[in-house]
Amino acid sequence: MDWATLLTEFNWPLAIAAVGIGVVVGLTGMGGGALMTPLLVLGFGVSPLTAVSSDLITSAVMKPAGSIVHARHGTVDWRIVGWLALGSVPAAFAGALIIAAVGELTGVQAFVKTALGAVLLIAAALLGLRAFIGMRNRARERRYGTSTRRSEAAEIRVRPIPTLIIGVVGGLMVGLTSVGSGSFIIITLMLMYPLLSMNRLVGTDLVQAVPLVIAAAIGHLLFGDVDWSIVIPLTIGSVPGAILGARMSSLMPGGIVRRALALVLLAAGLRMLNVDLGWTIAAVSLGFVAATVGWMGLRRANGLEATYAGERKVAGDDEVVADSPR
Repeated sequence: MDWATLLTEFNWPLAIAAVGIGVVVGLTGMGGGALMTPLLVLGFGVSPLTAVSSDLITSAVMKPAGSIVHARHGTVDWRIVGWLALGSVPAAFAGALIIAAVGELTGVQAFVKTALGAVLLIAAALLGLRAFIGMRNRARERRYGTSTRRSEAAEIRVRPIPTLIIGVVGGLMVGLTSVGSGSFIIITLMLMYPLLSMNRLVGTDLVQAVPLVIAAAIGHLLFGDVDWSIVIPLTIGSVPGAILGARMSSLMPGGIVRRALALVLLAAGLRMLNVDLGWTIAAVSLGFVAATVGWMGLRRANGLEATYAGERKVAGDDEVVADSPR
């Protein structure tokens, strides 16, 4: 195929959309599979299994870039990575086998679409939980004059069996739906290791996601439905988008991005579960209002100003970090 034909047949709209998703991933560290797969299914009419398979191949290319940076800077807890990978790698590969087996019995496309919708709703809820943990830690620091963060040299006691179980559940979720490596696992790590600093948390999650998505990608290469005409534009768009998003992360408030991402996940999850468009719009609108008013109430209940901007005025930009999650 010559270059003229390649450029003519190249899916430019998909590549441009992938840039936007890459930017979100670079800004938040989350949302890759949770946004990419619904975009393919709902926006481009790709079958659910093909969307999951193609997204996992793309992630296998995109994830190592950020992981290398964190590994070089020493912001990775390799003990946690090891226990997570021990559970997640075989579970992710098994996800493709489960899809193949279920497909023979009940219809793989319907199963994957339903599973993906449920996981997206869970991911939206976990985003809110992640923000609440950060806000609560910030409030405790102000109240008691202590820090919930440790230095890079601090020793974190690893809990092998629970960490292994997180890896198994997260790996299975990724293998089935392509969602979970940047949402479910990082949230559960925050709950299990609250003293792990944010940069080490993100670095550890990114590194453990590399073997996880590679194992899932191999499984889908063997048993799934990879479409290279989708994978190539996704990769070309998402990789530079993620780099751009990482550079933008210091300029844009994380709370705004997090809130928008949660609403997008809510809408995509409901549509994946075949909820009527009118009810979906109503749910997202209600979620926006409830989240905004409820969040202000939670901040006040924890002794903080009602808004992040108000806290910045009181405490100063350099001190307010926990409520602006990355």
